[in-house]
Amino acid sequence: MTNCLECDQEIRVPNDAIDGEIITCGDCGSSFELQISEDGVVTLRQAETVGEDWGE
Repeated sequence: MTNCLECDQEIRVPNDAIDGEIITCGDCGSSFELQISEDGVVTLRQAETVGEDWGE
């Protein structure tokens, strides 16, 4: 378990989660990238979104 950085809602991290996996808060819809240390500590980082520029 960890808390959403936006709304502080608890987010369940799957047991089989891997470093770099994207998870989404079920409450506010924000996306986060999991960072899992070698000792198993899970932290969240705001997921980068790449916007499409439509050739501009």
